[in-house]
Amino acid sequence: MAWIQGDYNSEMQDFKQGSDQQLFTDYFSLDEDSSSDDVPLDGLHEELKGCSNDDVPANIFANGTNLQEYTRGVESNLRRDEQGYLETYIEESDNLVLLHGQFHDCEIILSQIGSLLGGFQVEIGSISAEIKSLQEKSMEMGMKLKNRKLVELKLAKFIEEIIAPPSLVTAIIDGEVNEEYLRHLEVLSKKLKFVGIDYMLNASEVFQDVQQEMDRLRQTAVAKVFDFIIEKIYSLRKPKTNIQMLQQNSLLKYRYLILFLKEHGKEKYPDILAAYIDTMNKVLSVHFFVYIEALERLQMNMATPNDLFGSDSKSLGVLLRVQEHSQKRSSIFALGERINILKEVDQPALVPHISEANALRYPYEALFRSLHKLLIDTSCSEYLFLEAFFGEASLLYEIFAGAFTVIDEHLKLVLPNCYDAICLMLMICITRKHQVIMSRRRIPCLDSYFDKVNIFLWPCFKKVIDMHLQCLKNCDVKTLWEDDTHPHYAIRCYAEFAASLIQLNVEYGNNQLDMNLEQLHMAIDNLLVRLAERFRIPKSQALFLLNNYDMIIAVLKEAGDIGKIPTFFEEKLESNISLFVEELLSEHFTDLIKFVKAYDDEESTSFTGSPTIADVEPLVKDFAMRWKAVLEAMHKDVITSFSNLSCGMEILKAAMAQLLNYYNSLSECVKMIPRSSTLNKYLVSITSISYEIRKYSRTF
Repeated sequence: MAWIQGDYNSEMQDFKQGSDQQLFTDYFSLDEDSSSDDVPLDGLHEELKGCSNDDVPANIFANGTNLQEYTRGVESNLRRDEQGYLETYIEESDNLVLLHGQFHDCEIILSQIGSLLGGFQVEIGSISAEIKSLQEKSMEMGMKLKNRKLVELKLAKFIEEIIAPPSLVTAIIDGEVNEEYLRHLEVLSKKLKFVGIDYMLNASEVFQDVQQEMDRLRQTAVAKVFDFIIEKIYSLRKPKTNIQMLQQNSLLKYRYLILFLKEHGKEKYPDILAAYIDTMNKVLSVHFFVYIEALERLQMNMATPNDLFGSDSKSLGVLLRVQEHSQKRSSIFALGERINILKEVDQPALVPHISEANALRYPYEALFRSLHKLLIDTSCSEYLFLEAFFGEASLLYEIFAGAFTVIDEHLKLVLPNCYDAICLMLMICITRKHQVIMSRRRIPCLDSYFDKVNIFLWPCFKKVIDMHLQCLKNCDVKTLWEDDTHPHYAIRCYAEFAASLIQLNVEYGNNQLDMNLEQLHMAIDNLLVRLAERFRIPKSQALFLLNNYDMIIAVLKEAGDIGKIPTFFEEKLESNISLFVEELLSEHFTDLIKFVKAYDDEESTSFTGSPTIADVEPLVKDFAMRWKAVLEAMHKDVITSFSNLSCGMEILKAAMAQLLNYYNSLSECVKMIPRSSTLNKYLVSITSISYEIRKYSRTF
């Protein structure tokens, strides 16, 4: 570096001492012609092609500029610029020398620093090796510490799980079973579970030391829990004990005891179940037996075979119904207010001693509802308790076995002697509604029981219906017949009975019941015809049938949508209206009707030729003399004969319309007879007759 600096300084001194600046310029000048002939032109085409995108060559070629002149101009510009740069360099020469010296000093300093850093690098390398070694040792020690802590935790947990502290042993052995005792049992249960789950514990020596102690502690706890639960269960047997209150307030808060026995006292748990099942079975059996006995004292008299259709009205039927209906017997044919029980099916069960104190009596379906309301409430409560306390709701059928037997025996004693089909149908509907209630509560514990009750009720109901049918077929019409054309009491009973069953079946929708009702109305129609035949006068027969058919239709229509049954009786009613009208008119105008029918009948042989004045004159004079009196008589006859004035009005209208038709036919016949004008003074105008008919029609 020293020699470079010396040469540079010497050269700069010589340069400064030059007096002729032009000489310096000539020194750097170029001889423009020295080598112009020797310039190679190889590659010129490629160079020109490469400059095709340059604006300067493009302008030169486009303007046709002389290249030599352009070259001289460029060289002149270069010399001028070069001269300017040299002058600037000479002016800054002192600064450049100073800068060169500073560079030299910095180089010396940097050399010293490099040596120092080299020493530092060696020392740092040594320190890095030591740090790496320490880091490895630290990681090794950390891993050992972590492993030891993990072992310590597991060992501490292991020791804590297998060792029963003295306080726990004392509490389990000497403590009283209460809520605090439950917490000690939970601790003991965890220790017993740990001993049973950890399979490696069996291989440890410490297990041999604690196994016998833990087992003795378990046996002590199981024995105390067993005695405590048994005592609580036996307390349910005390008379007048509120079982549900005791279950909720006393047993349920100790449900963990049952769980403890399930897990650690399996030899005692079946005995607990057996004791509870036996206790509740006996308690519920007695409870329902006593309740049924109390309900029986509240029961109205039930229907007997004498209350079937067709029973002798002079012996028992009407008298019993009239005397006992309001006091001891519910109506066995009319539903009436008995249907309200279906709206009250979920009301609380009857309290017998209160009802007995108030001298209240109930039809059997009310007692049936109350009994089964108590059953579903008790079973729901017991079902929920079993699920919460034992976790085994399936025990319910074993617990209620005795109660079911008591109820079954009661039903088997009562239902075969029940001849009240309305009561049986109400019980079927009540059972169905109870099933819906249980389904809504989502408690299926009585499904099979209610199915069994339904299976028992339907044959009883079918038996009573068959007995009604058989009684209708075999009854002696002589004992039932009364010389009265008004609705018969037996037919009224049928109408009310059919309407009641139809009303109950609207909700239930049983096809078998529809078939039974159809058989029943065929049988009652047959009985009606047999009773009508006892009347000697055809008009009375038709009148009897009309009153009864009209009454049946009116009662059935009050029951609502009743299907095909009223249509059958309406057809019967229409056919008998025509018969009655003919009989009614025949009483007053027999000759007139015979003449008109004979005249209208083309095949009749009553006339050998056309009618004459002699044939029609008596008829015309008779009608003119009596027609108003006949209308009045027909009006009074209908009013006194028909119990339903609306029906009587329709029949009277039909009779008067038919009379008008007959007389109109007679008038037409008279007009066709030669020289019949002599009878015109006796002919009544159709307008007068129509006016009189409308007058009687307005009296209804």
